[in-house]
Amino acid sequence: MGVSGGARRGAVDRRLVRYAGAARAHLMVTLVLGLAGTGLILAQAGLLARALAVAARGDVAAALSATLAALLVVVAARAAVSYGGEVAALRAAATVKSQLRRALTARSLQLGPMWLGGQRAGEITTLSTKGLDGLDSYFARYLPQLVLAVLVPVAVLARVAVADWVSAVIIAVTLPLIPVFAVLVGWHTKAQTRQQWRLLATLGGHFLDVVEGLPTLKVFGRAKGQEQVIAKVTEDYRAATMSTLRVAFLSALVLELSAAVATALVAVEVGLRLLYGHLGYETALLVLLLTPEAFLPIRAVGVQFHASMEGVAAAGRVFEILDTAIPGEPRARSAAAAPRSGSSRADLRTQYIKLNGVTAAYPGRHSPALDGVNLTIAPGDRIVLTGPSGAGKSTLLALLLRFITPAAGTIELAGGGADGDVAAIDVRQWRTQIAWVPQQPYLFTGTAADNIALGQASASRDAICRAARLAGAADFISELPAGYDTPLGERGLRLSAGQRQRIALARAFLRDAPLLLLDEPAAHLDPVSARLIRTAIDTALADRTVILVSHREGWADGSGRVIRLEQGKRMSSVTASRTPAMLR
Repeated sequence: MGVSGGARRGAVDRRLVRYAGAARAHLMVTLVLGLAGTGLILAQAGLLARALAVAARGDVAAALSATLAALLVVVAARAAVSYGGEVAALRAAATVKSQLRRALTARSLQLGPMWLGGQRAGEITTLSTKGLDGLDSYFARYLPQLVLAVLVPVAVLARVAVADWVSAVIIAVTLPLIPVFAVLVGWHTKAQTRQQWRLLATLGGHFLDVVEGLPTLKVFGRAKGQEQVIAKVTEDYRAATMSTLRVAFLSALVLELSAAVATALVAVEVGLRLLYGHLGYETALLVLLLTPEAFLPIRAVGVQFHASMEGVAAAGRVFEILDTAIPGEPRARSAAAAPRSGSSRADLRTQYIKLNGVTAAYPGRHSPALDGVNLTIAPGDRIVLTGPSGAGKSTLLALLLRFITPAAGTIELAGGGADGDVAAIDVRQWRTQIAWVPQQPYLFTGTAADNIALGQASASRDAICRAARLAGAADFISELPAGYDTPLGERGLRLSAGQRQRIALARAFLRDAPLLLLDEPAAHLDPVSARLIRTAIDTALADRTVILVSHREGWADGSGRVIRLEQGKRMSSVTASRTPAMLR
């Protein structure tokens, strides 16, 4: 009955169970306690039947004391076992949720910003929080109840068969009706649950977008329109939720009715045989007490199945993300393409980077972002990429960062004693060779020093201050309330766009990486600050390879190469004279 990611996977999602390796001990405790609970159910029914039979014969209360005491112990033990089983199952759920959240976060980081750019941030947030919280019902109630649905009916049938084989046959014939009805209802429910989850993810994503863009919406007078959109999505989610609950309630009615009819059949035949003296009173009581217990776990499975479906649907989406291929992962290559030296490490201080007929494309776009680009990047090169928006400049940086992989062509290393495809190098080791400043730098909730030292966590305070001076950030940082120890807040929104850009530049200057990629580094800077950055790049970073993307012509008025891209093609390459003031 369980469904994950739109694919039917039987009563149990095997991927969830396999992923619950760290929670296996808790699940084993739940299973053992389920076995103990099954034995206690049989003991309770036997003791209660005996007590009622003894009381019906008119025996004194003293004769019942031992039976009642034992019954009290069994009832208390059954309550303790039930409590312990739920606690163990909830701990298993917490462990699995923590694992899935860590795996989801790690995979999202590995997939990179290009993949994340095509996702709704609110959907990922909803998925990792509210969505995975639904797994509590799956592990704490559905899985334990599934175990009991197998153990208890078998144990009850065996015990009833020993006492009265006729009643056991009736139970055995009517018992399969409940799973059949549950499966039929489950098929109808799974599509509605997936729709409910999709609407919740859409609502979460859209609400986050609206909150983040609220100032812009207010300025352009579109806040009311977004209120109506959120109201519509909310109403759709409400309707989907009520539809799912309606099916769940109706399914409970069907299961309860089936169990009641089956129990009534047993009660009628037991009552008639008791009336004619063909069955003992204590045996009849035992059968009547155990018959509902045979149907109860299977009915409860249907109820818990509906309660756990949201968590299973969310887990299915998590597994889809975890199964997504990571751009830049080492891939199998032919012997001819393998590194001739056998090395799979990069050293961009001594090695050339060669782009051989590289083509890059994005899903949904008719034309490639880069089309057959050839380029050789030597250690210490200064390259300025120019061209109109959409020409492929940022895509070329994304290829070098291995956020995306070429659709055609290769990126290779040469020199330094090793030649070979960049794809054979571990992506983490490759990125240790690179410092990057994107167009829209992201600052984290932390101090100014923490944000500068993001790529060099062990950096000293002196090194952090030096990088800040090179980036022109030292003056405004010193004016903050606690200087370098001032928390910048979420996304560094207490700073201006130019100040955030300088923090990002300081972060890149601090990292001792041989290749520096700058995407519009002066986009938010005034002309004076831009000239300071150009001087810092030319002097302090003289031993590094720099690739800079810019629309401004001024960045091209210096030494190094100027490469122009248009519609994904390399149009020209100009080598400027080498001067001490590169790119001024």
